[in-house]
Amino acid sequence: MDFIIQGAGVFIYPLGLCSVIALFVVIERLISLRSGKIVPDALASALLAGGNPAADNKSALGRIINFFNETSPNAEELKAFARLEMTRLERGMFLLDAAIAAAPLLGLLGTVAGLVSVFSTENMPTQEMITHGVGLALSTTILGLSIAIPSILGNLYLSRKIDTLCAKLDICAEHLASRAEKF
Repeated sequence: MDFIIQGAGVFIYPLGLCSVIALFVVIERLISLRSGKIVPDALASALLAGGNPAADNKSALGRIINFFNETSPNAEELKAFARLEMTRLERGMFLLDAAIAAAPLLGLLGTVAGLVSVFSTENMPTQEMITHGVGLALSTTILGLSIAIPSILGNLYLSRKIDTLCAKLDICAEHLASRAEKF
């Protein structure tokens, strides 16, 4: 593994940055998107059963319920506020998307740089030049794909989790909106 990291040359720094960003976003979103922190079961059940539960501002659903209780909004205002809470669930995901896109491209750039270093001499390249250039080419490709593939899997999981949480929030917001229309 050390020969891959050493063989990547200067491309190890942007690839390492992509790796750190992707890892940070995935871990942060996994912690932040726990179902109980977004749509607590007790709160959702009480709301859907027709009650008017007391909510705090610790969860997205709690903030929606508090908005409903404190401002007496019409249905459209409530839905807009719920959409705002749903977009907050996607916080930082653009960074994961950027890391997913950049890592394989950086790997490809390293591949091209390695091959250019081999064939850009006026004289016949030496065995050492060929070995170094091909090592750079293969190392950056391996690292770029090694960062992108797990990041894609994390992104897919998080996107599905966000979709599920948004659906739960949407059901609760629709329930509150139907109450708002009655008033």
